[in-house]
Amino acid sequence: MEKQDSRMSARQWQLVVWLFLIALVNYFDRQSLSVVAPRMQALLHLNDQGYAHIVSLFLFASAIAYGISGFISDRLGTRRSMALFVGWWSLAEAATAFVHTAWLLGLARFCLGLGEPGLWVAAPKAVGETFDEKRRPLVISIYTMGATVGAIVALPIITAVTTHLPWRSIFLMDGVAGLLLVPVWFWIYRSNEGAASQQPAKASAMAVLRRSATWKLLIARSITDPVWYFLLFWFPKYLLSARHLPLGSVAKVGWIVYAGGGLGTLMGGLISGHLIRSGLRPGLAYRRIMLVAACIVPLSPLAAFVPGTLSSILIAALIAFAHMGWLATLTAVLVDLYSQQQLGKAAGLIAMGSGFGGMLSSEAVGYLVMHGGYTPVFCLMAILHPIAITLLWPVYTSREEGHLPQQLEVATEVPS
Repeated sequence: MEKQDSRMSARQWQLVVWLFLIALVNYFDRQSLSVVAPRMQALLHLNDQGYAHIVSLFLFASAIAYGISGFISDRLGTRRSMALFVGWWSLAEAATAFVHTAWLLGLARFCLGLGEPGLWVAAPKAVGETFDEKRRPLVISIYTMGATVGAIVALPIITAVTTHLPWRSIFLMDGVAGLLLVPVWFWIYRSNEGAASQQPAKASAMAVLRRSATWKLLIARSITDPVWYFLLFWFPKYLLSARHLPLGSVAKVGWIVYAGGGLGTLMGGLISGHLIRSGLRPGLAYRRIMLVAACIVPLSPLAAFVPGTLSSILIAALIAFAHMGWLATLTAVLVDLYSQQQLGKAAGLIAMGSGFGGMLSSEAVGYLVMHGGYTPVFCLMAILHPIAITLLWPVYTSREEGHLPQQLEVATEVPS
């Protein structure tokens, strides 16, 4: 076992940097379509409801993939499964460059949705296998911040590239970037994963499903992740169509929203890690952070009602800050509550809620935007996190009182 001190080893830092970079690519790929959506919609004759269907196909595939990615990760191990996930979605992103019908676009984004969720299943396993519980919140926050950085840089980079090159080229460039990171992963990540795959898959899955925490976390993801999906897939379109900003202006100021999300993930990890090191129980530290986030998100309707566009963007950035701090903390809860034998399946099953919730919300957003505009969407966002925190508050009670079965406790030793 590695000697635990105040510093992380070089191997651990390499892993953190790689996870950050691949999360950046992951969300750059997701964001690419929303940035070029007006051009693609005109080319393929798609209205907003048709665009919503394309987004829903991606999210439906994501929901399926979350359900099976945990089993794949547990069967193949973290190292091989991560390479499979990254390679698959990178090829799907590159394929988007060659679509010429709405049907093919839907197929390409469906395939992208089958691959991208694997990162968010395998990454918590890699963290759980490599870091102790005091470091996990910060590490999770750092790599989750990569997603928001990807969303930030997507707007200006894609705008700049498509100014000088055909818009299709951005999808090809995205795909190649992901493929180049696969051999780097094999070089960086080495872990003895044998123990994590010895438990029969059926028994482990049933153990996860029998826990009430699994269902509470799943429901919480399903009703809160749509806030982030809206900011990713619809907010650039909101600025273009409702606030009447030209694409160049969206690229200049739209990144502020995702910068808020990145800051939220980082602060969530820093604060929770500080609270735990100060002696606070992990469950209490996590609940405090999520409670603060749940009190901030209800400000979302202000983004629709304020007259100034910049004010609307700043409010959306505050919502992104709160939600991403919430999400990073929720991931730390997941890693803390489940053993390594169960973590892959638990992460996959719980994240299914994100996929299905996002799919349903995308259809709802498309309908509301076409028939009532964006204001009802911002108003609905206000109630989601308060509902979720009410549901999640009791999750840690039995663990803190010492009633959690020993076999469900997560290991806190760092693998040698």
